[in-house]
Amino acid sequence: MLTTAYLFFPISLRANLQCRVLSISPANFTISLQKKSSHNKEGQDFRSVGSVLTRSGEYELIWSRLHQFSTCSMDISRSHFSQREHNDENEYKKDDQNDSDMLSSFPKENGWMVKHLYQYESFWFSPAAIRGIKRVQECFNAQPTDFFLATFPKAGTTWFKALIFSITNRARFDFSSHPLLAKSPHDCIPFVESIIQDETSYRDYQISCSPCCLFATHIPYSLLPASVVSSGCKIVYVFRDTKDVFVSTWHYMIKIRPKELPSFPIEDAFDLFCKGVSHCGPFWDHVLDYWKASMENPNKILFIMYEDMKKDPILCLTKLAKFLDRPFTLEEEREGAVQEIARLCGFESLSSLKVNQTGVMHFNSIVVENRHFLRKGQVGDWKNHLTLEMAQLLDEITRQKFAGTSLIETLFVDTIPSTVEA
Repeated sequence: MLTTAYLFFPISLRANLQCRVLSISPANFTISLQKKSSHNKEGQDFRSVGSVLTRSGEYELIWSRLHQFSTCSMDISRSHFSQREHNDENEYKKDDQNDSDMLSSFPKENGWMVKHLYQYESFWFSPAAIRGIKRVQECFNAQPTDFFLATFPKAGTTWFKALIFSITNRARFDFSSHPLLAKSPHDCIPFVESIIQDETSYRDYQISCSPCCLFATHIPYSLLPASVVSSGCKIVYVFRDTKDVFVSTWHYMIKIRPKELPSFPIEDAFDLFCKGVSHCGPFWDHVLDYWKASMENPNKILFIMYEDMKKDPILCLTKLAKFLDRPFTLEEEREGAVQEIARLCGFESLSSLKVNQTGVMHFNSIVVENRHFLRKGQVGDWKNHLTLEMAQLLDEITRQKFAGTSLIETLFVDTIPSTVEA
């Protein structure tokens, strides 16, 4: 039985139509259309005025006449459903075979939470991630009003999702009953490479957040769909110290790594990370791509340090709000709105919420317990896990990779001595 229908109309019609689903049955939709203005003359011909997206497929809505108050129905045969489902099944099988053929030609290495990672366009990904990236490149159309949070995995993604959602939606929600008190930050801002693989969820989200949609991504800058750059939508990129990123990544991966895979000691992970082999790695290339883009277009790409947000959240939140076209007013500053967001989204506050201690998130084929997303969030936690030699080697690689950039000054203000050759 059908339980959900989503209606989509061309932008040119949305301003003049109110639409309401009156009833849904397995073979029929009854829909009420009402003109909102006299712009469309009574009796004007309309063809292909929209579509209905159901759990069984998408179908065009066509009426020959639109009257001021009209109720129209559309009959859909069960054979149409069955044919669409059969076609989808064949397409999935075809995609799986194409993916297998494609991966066989890519370099591969041992994976962190999957058996193997594959090198695609100079970066390392799981098979599911490659499929997600290709889907985004083919199907996603960014709008100028969209905002993106881009991060390397475990560089502060969950925390910054909460911060950005709170800043951009502060006029909609009261702090005492805020969605973040009951929903994971990942429910509030989805990963574009995940949500786009479920057409129903993707379109539903677009409708709910229009005209300003928030998306997150781990996709390297060079692999983003062309529309993200051409549309002029804004991107916030969060950068975190290399050593803390590595330690946080390893802790996260061993928690969700399938039990049938062999153990994954930190030494093995370290060797792979230093070679650039990690999810969305090399880490340094990922960072540099976004840093260079931010230097070329600072009004559209904000490069922000994780450590700066930890050190001075009020200053960083003010800067972030201005970049997101949601600057704090003098009244908001006087009433403590910035401090309220800092409190609501404080790492300790978020991690202590029941929603972030229980439940799970589904990222396509991967299921992750919410408690694994927020571990410590401490600056310098690497000292509890890395030997001095390991830390020095990572710093030396970072110096070499970031040579000639301002990132060196940002990272190595307070550093350990450089004595190890990379």
